[in-house]
Amino acid sequence: MAHVDPKQSVRDWTQREHPALIELSHRIHANPELQFAETLASGWVAEWLEDAGFDVQRGVGGLSTAVAGYFGPGPLNVAILAEYDALPEVGHACGHNVIAATALGAGVALAGVAEQLGLRVVVLGTPAEEGGGGKIRLIEAGILESVHLALMTHPGPTDLLEPEVLAAQSFDIAYHGRPAHAAAFPERGINAADAMVVAQVAVGLLRQALRPTERVHGIVTSGGEAPNIIPAETRARYMIRAATLDELDVLRQRVLRCFEAGAVASGARLEVTQQVAYAEMRHDRELSALYLANATALGRSFDAAEDRLELTRFSTDMGNVSLVVPSIHPVIGIDSAPAVNHQPEFTAATITPAADRAILDGAIALAWTVVDVALDDRLRRRLLDGHPPG
Repeated sequence: MAHVDPKQSVRDWTQREHPALIELSHRIHANPELQFAETLASGWVAEWLEDAGFDVQRGVGGLSTAVAGYFGPGPLNVAILAEYDALPEVGHACGHNVIAATALGAGVALAGVAEQLGLRVVVLGTPAEEGGGGKIRLIEAGILESVHLALMTHPGPTDLLEPEVLAAQSFDIAYHGRPAHAAAFPERGINAADAMVVAQVAVGLLRQALRPTERVHGIVTSGGEAPNIIPAETRARYMIRAATLDELDVLRQRVLRCFEAGAVASGARLEVTQQVAYAEMRHDRELSALYLANATALGRSFDAAEDRLELTRFSTDMGNVSLVVPSIHPVIGIDSAPAVNHQPEFTAATITPAADRAILDGAIALAWTVVDVALDDRLRRRLLDGHPPG
């Protein structure tokens, strides 16, 4: 039997299926679905995997829109992660349509060489990256326990090998006061809106003492019903970020004291609901080096440029994955500058020819990286044994 070059096999399949992957990306883009409601997108991903011969499980980890497709004998288990949730109002302004198509391209291409390379390929559809922490839920459910390496790419203005991924957490704030007629009996009310104003001023003053890697930002979601009624309730959602989970813990206490100050000053009762915490990303340097070589071979450029400063700090639940499984999360450029992620202009950019090309390059680069791992005895053994890089 003639020797088959696994990298050429991966490339041939991906190039042949590229039009179908583009069609999937554009279809997801045209049907944006918010966190934990990605019914259409997760169904399309599952159908793709089933058609490719994967053993597909829907609703994994207790999440109705999570999908896992398995192919190959192993023993080296590789996870290719897909995202497909959109943002409110601006749709796929983070390009998760591109991520889903890229993950399918890489995963199904690897299925064609899985037996040859001793791989078990897992394509994992992960819901609710935009704040819901879907990957964290899947980790807690044990879905990644047998995985030896995890990979994905994320679209951005330009290529970036190891973006700075910050730890992050959101929390919901509510102040409960007492309504009263604002003109006739203001002294009988407790103004919950005043509590929010005091807290926002305190947060603003706190910012002068924050590290460059720390962020505090939020929105008021409810601020009262009418100007002649003392607001009885105000609500907000705030988000904090820091370089690590440990630093996030310290920042959280400082920010919560600002909201406590609002309650003390106004007399309103404070209620805080904390969401899951996203961890910092620990890029596996050996895997990153392989991805760099493969992406560069495809014509990608990682040279320093000012535009690359536009997406060097963000947060993702892929950080939590990287704490339990050797992982990479490079940014793949779609030539969107000056538009950046979470802008309407970036939404439009995720279905341009440059974004379509990123699906092809990203899928091949990820799959080639896995091929390199499988053929490197030392690195393969390190991952199979669960050892961190030296």
